[in-house]
Amino acid sequence: MHMHKFEKIWLTFGIGCLVVFLTVVGVSAFYLGNKPASCLTTINPEKVDTTKPFDKPGLHKVEGKEWDYELVFVASAFSYNPAKVEVPLGAKVKVIATTKDVVHGFEMAGTNINMMLEPGYVSEYTTTFDKAGEFLVVCNEYCGTGHHLMFSKIEVVK
Repeated sequence: MHMHKFEKIWLTFGIGCLVVFLTVVGVSAFYLGNKPASCLTTINPEKVDTTKPFDKPGLHKVEGKEWDYELVFVASAFSYNPAKVEVPLGAKVKVIATTKDVVHGFEMAGTNINMMLEPGYVSEYTTTFDKAGEFLVVCNEYCGTGHHLMFSKIEVVK
């Protein structure tokens, strides 16, 4: 069977791209340990306000865990609860968030914290706040007409 040289070039290019893609995914998943969000923790979106820990949003000191604090956020129609929170500098914090109504985003500007909040699911992210300052939390998923008004502030203090 005779193949034109351009067919051979495109076939080689396609196979090469596939090998590079699978190598990148393999290294990311197996060597670096990256994996998709588990979505194992679920919650009834109609009972968020009465379900722990979302019944008391904010920063809470914890004992006997790998992190020092839990920072609980509840997103709903164009707002985050709490609207502002102070976190001690150097604290290892587990951010726990959910939403009551529609899909929202949770992006802390200037950091690598970026989660999607879906009704019925709990999103978690553990980080160490090692840089003092005020960080803006914005919704990066369009959630309706008041989307541009949805923000919160996390102030990392000494």
